[in-house]
Amino acid sequence: MVFFPLSAIFSCVWSQALVYCAQLIPPHLPHHSPLILISFPLPLLPSKRPFVETRAAHHGLNMYREIGFQKDNQGEYRASQAIHMDAFRWVKRDSYLPVGSHNLKAAAKAKLGYDPVELDPEEMCRMATEESQTLATYSVSDAVATYYLYMKYVHPFIFALCTIIPMEPDEVLRKGSGTLCEALLMVQAYHANIVFPNKQEQVFNKLTDDGHVMDSETYVGGHVEALESGVFRSDIPCRFKMNPAAFDFLLQRVEETLRHAIEEEEKIPLEQVTNFNEVCDEIKKKLLSLKEVPNRIECPLIYHLDVAAMYPNIILTNRLQPSAMVDEATCAACDFNKPGANCQRKMSWQWRGEIMPASRSEFHRIQQQLESEKFPPLFPNGRPRAFHELNLEEQARHEKKRLGDYCRRAYKKVRQTKLEERVTTICQRENSFYVDTVRAFRDRRYEFKGLHKVWKKKLSAAQESGDAALVKRCKNMEILYDSLQLAHKCILNSFYGYVMRKGARWYSMEMAGIVCYTGANIITQAREIVEQIGRPLELDTDGIWCVLPNTFPENFVVKTSNEKKPKVTISYPGAMLNIMVKEGFTNDQYQELVDPASLTYETRAENSIFFEVDGPYLAMILPASKEEGKKLKKRYAVFNEDGSLAELKGFEVKRRGELQLIKIFQSSVFEAFLKGTTLEEVYDSVAKVADYWLDVLYSKVTCLLPTCQTRNCLSSSRRTAPCRGSWRTMASRSPTPSARPSVWPSSWVTRW
Repeated sequence: MVFFPLSAIFSCVWSQALVYCAQLIPPHLPHHSPLILISFPLPLLPSKRPFVETRAAHHGLNMYREIGFQKDNQGEYRASQAIHMDAFRWVKRDSYLPVGSHNLKAAAKAKLGYDPVELDPEEMCRMATEESQTLATYSVSDAVATYYLYMKYVHPFIFALCTIIPMEPDEVLRKGSGTLCEALLMVQAYHANIVFPNKQEQVFNKLTDDGHVMDSETYVGGHVEALESGVFRSDIPCRFKMNPAAFDFLLQRVEETLRHAIEEEEKIPLEQVTNFNEVCDEIKKKLLSLKEVPNRIECPLIYHLDVAAMYPNIILTNRLQPSAMVDEATCAACDFNKPGANCQRKMSWQWRGEIMPASRSEFHRIQQQLESEKFPPLFPNGRPRAFHELNLEEQARHEKKRLGDYCRRAYKKVRQTKLEERVTTICQRENSFYVDTVRAFRDRRYEFKGLHKVWKKKLSAAQESGDAALVKRCKNMEILYDSLQLAHKCILNSFYGYVMRKGARWYSMEMAGIVCYTGANIITQAREIVEQIGRPLELDTDGIWCVLPNTFPENFVVKTSNEKKPKVTISYPGAMLNIMVKEGFTNDQYQELVDPASLTYETRAENSIFFEVDGPYLAMILPASKEEGKKLKKRYAVFNEDGSLAELKGFEVKRRGELQLIKIFQSSVFEAFLKGTTLEEVYDSVAKVADYWLDVLYSKVTCLLPTCQTRNCLSSSRRTAPCRGSWRTMASRSPTPSARPSVWPSSWVTRW
């Protein structure tokens, strides 16, 4: 591993500086022989910085001959003697940071907990001559931030993945999660003696059963819904209107709910529990008090009830895998298709397609017209081509264009959306290599997640004892297990998305649709329960944000005679939903191969879908829509009990390219929601912040902010794609300023 901090500043022209930099590194590389080189990206090892290589070549330097790095067909700079770790790749794919926080400064602040030195780019030229030490500090600060970001996060994460994925570190770092998932599945299929299927190929102009051309088809995804808006704080009372019948239902199932939580979730036999009846009585007492006064005003408990690893657990529970999606013809030819066989599990999903209104006969008539026409040659000055001489993609493009023009004239619309519920049969006796791979990853991730919690507790104990050596060891182990569980989480979450990836070997729209539809049903049923005993606020893909009365049963300590688990804390809100999942979503047809020689299968009930409870939180802010009767989805702010932000979703402060004025306003206004003791006082404190920024706008900023701060507030960054040439005729905020530098004398500044 090599680390080169800048130790001196040289006053020279830009071309000479590049040549000097190109000459500076080569002597160090053979001397140190590093195996790992880090960049973010590092201009001296030109990751996405081809101008360095071009400049060096102009002055007679060959970067490949000097340092051994050259560009591959993907535009990445690699070498045979060393690994090039681009930390930016990790930040972009695996850091779980918002899109606007992918630069080095933001990543260092979020992950390392400090702000690196930052300079205004327009001041750098002046500082190079007048404040060279400040500029040197800035350069070293970036190098140090890159080094520690890599050592603390990227290094353990990538090499943890390398123990799982059969690829070299360069590939593991840069490939997409779907590619990594497929590489792993190919290894598992090889060990299971399964022939790799061909990659999924696109079918052009596919027809529906009733003869309409499909423009596109997909499945209905997870259910997301915004239910309420406003300010909810755990110290400010709110109104609850509950259903007494719902509490009768819960009272009848207290023992069953608690028994399921102890035996199924905690894996403790009920005989070992010593205070089961006392806990049940305490829960019933609280439920009875809520039933007697269903309409009340009291402080809320803000919870997030979410399903742990929902999509992977739905796959495991229902034995879902692409090769298990079968039809009647497949089952008719199966040796296990006998009377009384329960290996066919039927599950529903929702299909959505964009179809063209023209009928099959109209489509065939258009095809006949095209067959009599001539089309432009493949090469200049060539002969015109007949329709049958075009490749399939060109034929499909011409057919769809001609059909679209016809539908526009005849039907006054080009396409229409069709939504239908479909039922697919899942074979419960298909070779389970896919499911076994998912289960192995889930179990290993849970193991590493548990060890991460163990070392986190040890770190707290070591910090209290003051043992510096022990603190350092605990920190290293905590980071190691956190990296391992994150690496497994990355792959685990890819098994669902991979099956709909273009070109995937194991492709299945039916499987993806079943996973999403089942997850949506789980969340919808959870909402039906919560809205009778509290107030649901927001439905996520895999969870539900809600407020419950302060007197609602929360956490209860169950004492046992088990030496490993003498005390277990049961969360009643989670247990209440888990018994619902068990009754409605357990797979009673799950079959497992117990004797490969005789092909004997054992049938059992399987359910690994469990809710977990996050919270309670201090506050949750859900903004209202500007349009009446509408709610804003995926837009809220949640605060921990200590006042820190627990989650922020959908606001401009997290986005890239928004006006700085909006970001600064939102950052300052969030803190105001935690002030005051009533809703009126909360809104007053928020109004004070809003009034200040309204004054800033009305005064055109001049009287309240200095000129440099004004410029920063009214600026935003945008990245245009594709090249600006395609934006030439458009008038908007992005292409207009990007075109203005082209009037400068230097021709290399911008090019169309």
